Amino acid sequence: MQLILVINPGSTSTKLALFDNHKLFKDIVIRHNDVDLKSFNTIIDQLTFRKKIILEFLKENNVTIDQLKAIVARGGLLKPIAGGTYLINQTMVNDLKAETYGSHASNLGGLLAYKLTTNTQIPAFIVDPVVVDELADIARVSGSALINRKVIFHALNQKAVARRYAQSINKSYNDLSLIVCHMGGGITIGWHNHGKVVDVNDGLGGDGPFSPERAGGVPSFSLIDICYSNKFSKNDLKKQLVGKGGLYSYLQTSNVRDIEARANNGDKKAIFYLEAMCYQIAKEIGGLYFIANGRIDQLIITGGLAYSKFIMKCLENYLQGIISYTVYPGEDEMQALVDGALRVLNKEEQAKQY
Repeated sequence: MQLILVINPGSTSTKLALFDNHKLFKDIVIRHNDVDLKSFNTIIDQLTFRKKIILEFLKENNVTIDQLKAIVARGGLLKPIAGGTYLINQTMVNDLKAETYGSHASNLGGLLAYKLTTNTQIPAFIVDPVVVDELADIARVSGSALINRKVIFHALNQKAVARRYAQSINKSYNDLSLIVCHMGGGITIGWHNHGKVVDVNDGLGGDGPFSPERAGGVPSFSLIDICYSNKFSKNDLKKQLVGKGGLYSYLQTSNVRDIEARANNGDKKAIFYLEAMCYQIAKEIGGLYFIANGRIDQLIITGGLAYSKFIMKCLENYLQGIISYTVYPGEDEMQALVDGALRVLNKEEQAKQY
């Protein structure tokens, strides 16, 4: 057996999986309630708590650390880096622990993998974290010298489905020009040009189409007026844009299944805002299509919203006859992480240094 442990920490959960090579051996999602977490002042303080959970998971499955071929974890908030599989080193650990580039539960992934492999010969990796930045220089221009475009996007799933498509047609990801549209709680759409995501919207920081819970790009002057209205604190306003933006802002829910059910029952408001979201998604895809001079081998649509018949039908009205597309609904972060580790272990790629 070639066992690989995968660690994916979220704000209220820890996802764990054991793979034997590419094949899933055992997985679990452990939910953490307020009682579990209230005693920790910071996310980093949860490190020992989460490590204990991982060791219990391994023990329950009769696996010891020294039986593992590798440990791979979801990457956290780091400095902008190129895509790929990274060996976790002390420099990365220092940045994650100090929360140098931001605080998020995903920071625990690299810290846990490193801690578990300390004093062993077992490699610890992260793969395609959200901070992957391969933008072309021209794509960094925002329109104001005060602001430089940067991106936070669904790099792990976008690159995973791009590679999956390339494999399905017996070609290399590095030889293709693709547009990948990830539709979930946030929506990010990227142009993958021969192995690099040379343009993509910042799905967290206010760029691109609105989503179930994020406002996306909004008119600047109106936003400035709201900032100076004294109606919201800085944090409250951020919450209005990310968390309570998008469909939630208009319909008081971000549950697309419920919104789709309302639309199918004739709710005109639900229909209108779902169609408006699809309009903005198609608009973003179209923008990338034209900057690529139409030289796109395939559009790939992925993420949880790709399961929605209403949304896919709506998008089809814009895309049909213009661009061919493939749909990979949902996302499989655990598989994507283990695949990234195996590309290094099988010497298909070289591990990158942070």
